[in-house]
Amino acid sequence: MKAVAVTPGTPNSVHLKDIPMPSLDKYPNGKGVLVKVLKVGVDATDKEINDALYGNSPPGDDHLVLGHESFGIVEEVGPNVTKVKKGDYVTATVRRPGGSIYDQIGTYDMTSEETYYERGINLLHGYMTEYFVDEEDYIVKIPPGLKHLHVLMEPMSCAAKAVQQAFEVQRRMKVWRPKVAWVMGAGQIGLLSTLTLKLRGLQVYTIARSPAPSLKAEITEGMEATYISTKERSLEDLVAETGKPDIIVEATGSSVIAFESMKYLGLNGVLVLTSITGSDTKHELPTDKINIEWVLGNKLLLGSVNANSEHFEAGIKDLALGDVMFPNVIQKILTNPVDGLDNYQELIRLLVEEKSALKVYMNVADE
Repeated sequence: MKAVAVTPGTPNSVHLKDIPMPSLDKYPNGKGVLVKVLKVGVDATDKEINDALYGNSPPGDDHLVLGHESFGIVEEVGPNVTKVKKGDYVTATVRRPGGSIYDQIGTYDMTSEETYYERGINLLHGYMTEYFVDEEDYIVKIPPGLKHLHVLMEPMSCAAKAVQQAFEVQRRMKVWRPKVAWVMGAGQIGLLSTLTLKLRGLQVYTIARSPAPSLKAEITEGMEATYISTKERSLEDLVAETGKPDIIVEATGSSVIAFESMKYLGLNGVLVLTSITGSDTKHELPTDKINIEWVLGNKLLLGSVNANSEHFEAGIKDLALGDVMFPNVIQKILTNPVDGLDNYQELIRLLVEEKSALKVYMNVADE
């Protein structure tokens, strides 16, 4: 069967490859699930893997099948599978357990090992193929009423985890009732983080460079958040009007903005970094000033990456609620479809060249 793969370590090596059809026999415990792939999303991670900034093949292979944002339909299940059945819409988590205690108790997105395993990213093949098999524990059921949001399940899990982790660590405050949130960046993670924060009742400012009117501004305002263009308004002016934010979710893909955000966080606040940056950018900051403000202000810097099945399930619930509260808004994120695995070059072109694209994804097959 067909798959879209790269040769890790070789820039711009994306290619079409023939790989074996997967089988439930891979899981002799009877808990395997065979999924027919319908759609696969791509993001900056896939671009950076194709740029050879990171990513490794599974042991024994010289290629890595791309794709970590899956949407499919169950084709067959093993005899001991109880959570899903043939015909269910599903997605699958990305990270897989290693050997640490956190991996073994189900929080495999929090591994304490340097070596990590992620489908389509590192040491495990991804979902950009016709079928895949995985164990029931890593398959997440999607309600039929959300199938129009398909490949947003994985990025939504990351947004849900980022916000959940911020609230989790802020239990140190005993009482923490954040009112103002900033979301740095209006890409898919930024917009989905905006949704999650709005559903928690915060006053949300989603901050990006491009001025309104734009699709990003339209989606932000459709979620009843406030869109701020840094080309039209300074962050200092925003602070003067609203005060410093209690929580900042950084989702720009820029390490410069990630660290610049430290200057604006309010007292007892939390800054969540979600960007993965693979180059060697350097940037100068007033570190003494930031240091004293953060120490005296009890501020917290938190990194959040990937998600386990609980975050997927939480994200799906937020998508369901958000789709009801803000009808026809969330699906506007799904901007650029490409039909068929054979058109992988167009997929990469859109990912690299189409700056207005919020979500590029591939239609692999019909139901």
